[in-house]
Amino acid sequence: MLTCDFDRLDLRPGDRILDMGCGGGRHAFAAMKRGARVVALDYSEGELKDVRATIGAMHEAGEVPRELSWGTVNGDALSLPFPDASFDRVVCSEVLEHLWDFRQAISELVRVLKPGGRMAVTVPTRWPERVCWALDHDYHDNLGGHVRIFRQHELESELEDAGLWLRGSHHAHALHSPYWWIRCAGGVNGPDKPLARKYHDFLTWQITKNPRWLAAVDRALNPLLGKSLVIYTQKVSS
Repeated sequence: MLTCDFDRLDLRPGDRILDMGCGGGRHAFAAMKRGARVVALDYSEGELKDVRATIGAMHEAGEVPRELSWGTVNGDALSLPFPDASFDRVVCSEVLEHLWDFRQAISELVRVLKPGGRMAVTVPTRWPERVCWALDHDYHDNLGGHVRIFRQHELESELEDAGLWLRGSHHAHALHSPYWWIRCAGGVNGPDKPLARKYHDFLTWQITKNPRWLAAVDRALNPLLGKSLVIYTQKVSS
């Protein structure tokens, strides 16, 4: 289940796209299926090992052509190992909230994006995130946890100041917010309670089956409950 809408990012076959902080690689995989040349970067080599394994399986299944170029990079968001203007598109999904120096990360993303190129940035939506912080301090007070909560207008101002035009926004994953509230209420780092396990099973079913009626419910609830804020931008042409 994607957080970014590649149509709104105007992703086209042949585009070179950076999935910065790729995690499990869901945006990288979807971009490859659209014919994009993907570079998936993450701080965790363990995550990248899984990404490579999944791409290998996609090749074996014929889901993406073998000649399509791609790569994985073990790197730091604050010092991206790429030349200026290296990418047509950039995705930075659920990363900035983990970084103390998020402005440096934004600066690096803008640096490697081509003039006129587009970037999608996603962070947790403010009020669902505040509920999680209030329910369990371990949600944010641990290694690798969330270190800040963004206001939309403040993040948009940071992106504009870095040299980007705003091209719209939306919220995503409304049905995921209650799951994290349930997790936090029971202790986010403890064993899942029965209700959390049942809700997780429901979300797994949603992701794998995604019936139309449930997708419609999710879309209707996104403006109110959406777990993620998605902002689309474009780099100012030189």
